[in-house]
Amino acid sequence: MKLKQLLTTLNEHVPFETAESWDSVGLLIGDEESDVTGILTALDCTEVVVDEAIELGYNTIISHHPLIFKGVQSIVQQEGYGAIIRKLIQHNINLIALHTNLDVYSQGVNAMLADRLHLSDVEILKPQTFEYDKVQVFIPETDVETFKDQLSRHGLAQEGNYEACYFQSQGKGQFKPVGDANPTLGEVGEIEHVDEMKVEFMIAPHQRQLTQRAIEKYHPYETPVYDIMRMTKFSERGLGVIGQLDQSMDVPTFVKQVKSQLDMPSVRFIGDEHSKIETVAIIGGAGVGFETLAHNLGADIFITGDIKHHEALDAKIAGINMLDINHYSEYVMKEGLVNLLNSWYNHQLEIPVKASEHNTDPYSYY
Repeated sequence: MKLKQLLTTLNEHVPFETAESWDSVGLLIGDEESDVTGILTALDCTEVVVDEAIELGYNTIISHHPLIFKGVQSIVQQEGYGAIIRKLIQHNINLIALHTNLDVYSQGVNAMLADRLHLSDVEILKPQTFEYDKVQVFIPETDVETFKDQLSRHGLAQEGNYEACYFQSQGKGQFKPVGDANPTLGEVGEIEHVDEMKVEFMIAPHQRQLTQRAIEKYHPYETPVYDIMRMTKFSERGLGVIGQLDQSMDVPTFVKQVKSQLDMPSVRFIGDEHSKIETVAIIGGAGVGFETLAHNLGADIFITGDIKHHEALDAKIAGINMLDINHYSEYVMKEGLVNLLNSWYNHQLEIPVKASEHNTDPYSYY
């Protein structure tokens, strides 16, 4: 399999365009024409992870956190990020990052954390929204099918894997041609009543001009009547998850269970230690700023990482329970991504895929 084929598959399931604008995802280092010999998944692309790939004979690393992120000012070959980049290039290893696009994927990092904590009825905490245009056109019944066929030939009225997606309802139209009008139906100076259909369909915003031209071209009337309205709706992607425990727990029991299930050496609880925990919201990594949303949606606790002192104090004063599970808790994506890759290829992937065995947590715990 060529690397470009792997990139196409990744982009189909976790589109690079769904990453945050400040993020760095996709192919960071490598050659799209290279043959993939093996895939190593990792939270961070550190030098020990590169060495692991070399030892395995794998030439592709997919990491969650981008190696090239804040902007590399210089590359010193013997140290720091320069040494990692040099080794990747020397050994022809491709590096791909799936960061915030994997975060917002419905089966991504947050869903993987929820699965580790055995949450049920899991939903997206903050769904993404996207814009589309709704079109409605009024047209004589006799011309409806021909008109719809012409629009469909231009790629309009498509929804995912479905084409020719229209709704139509019957009605009665009227108009009175005047002056220099050249009506398709009726006579100048006379009110005409016509059995018409209202045809409705959806288009992408970039298809707006194409749609207007097609309506003007294929509508039988000299002056077509139509509306194009900008709409928004929730996406199947979004940030964080919220779900339910099988049974209510007190704080000490819940915290102990989270530590065990995530195999984290240390976690930090903020809030009321006498609370009962049943509804749990999660944003892996650094999700501070969404605790109020989680609380308002009924979460008994908001789980994330990288909580600072004043953020913790603000939450405690506001009566919001939080649990800091450390940014490294996102390591669950290593095995999770192996499972996703196998499922995307219907478990017929002909190259080896393995989760890195190295712990890249920069902290030591005492």
